[in-house]
Amino acid sequence: MRHWKRKALAIGAMATMVAGSVQAQVYTVSIDGSDAIWLAGRTDLTIPSANQDWLGGLGRHGFSTPEEILETLPPIIAVSGGDEIKALDPAVGGISFFLGFGGTLYGPGGNTPTGSSLTAFGGISSYTGPQGPLVGVFLDDAVPSGTPPAGLDFSPSGLGTDFASLSPGLGQVFYIGDGKTSGGVFQTFIAPTGATRLALGIPDGFGFGGPPGAYDDNDGGYRIRIGVNSVPTIPEPSTYALMALGLAGLGWVARRRR
Repeated sequence: MRHWKRKALAIGAMATMVAGSVQAQVYTVSIDGSDAIWLAGRTDLTIPSANQDWLGGLGRHGFSTPEEILETLPPIIAVSGGDEIKALDPAVGGISFFLGFGGTLYGPGGNTPTGSSLTAFGGISSYTGPQGPLVGVFLDDAVPSGTPPAGLDFSPSGLGTDFASLSPGLGQVFYIGDGKTSGGVFQTFIAPTGATRLALGIPDGFGFGGPPGAYDDNDGGYRIRIGVNSVPTIPEPSTYALMALGLAGLGWVARRRR
């Protein structure tokens, strides 16, 4: 499954051009419900088997879930400080976050404007906002560790989710959702100084609150075509075909898990 993701990223990375001195790249990325945003860049960890608990790691259910899904490292794309990242097509897909197959699917925008308040973990910030949306975090080349930065608040009383542009710091989890404002404008995410990577993943926890975890019963995934220094345009027919193939792949993965 992870190999399939890397292949999708490689296909996207082939669409590379140079606009002046700024390199523009286009990626098609799939994100599984098990892609824990707090594991972004954590090549120093070994994910335990389904019948074991983490030691000082992400929380798991205290019993066997029907899915027994292992947490996975989020997919990563290359960026540089000052790069402008945008969705080129709205993110699509759905994830079920509760025990049992065939549950309610949450779209990339998550569920309700509020409802999730998750603490920091492993050098990556806390997250406040909708439940279970597509999120991102900018990283440098180091394995995340140490004191995490302050978290961002994407609830209506904070930043909300309808911003036109956002400049997160290194290690700050930020809301992406479907990548558009309520008015249909594609949002811009600006990479901070020192950033070399952007990870895309899911924020989850028991009841969507407290310490991160509870990924072991997440089914489904999201998919997004994302541009680095690339202006959204109407995709070519071949891109639609690639997206359709990706969505079919997500369905195949879900069936394989069952």
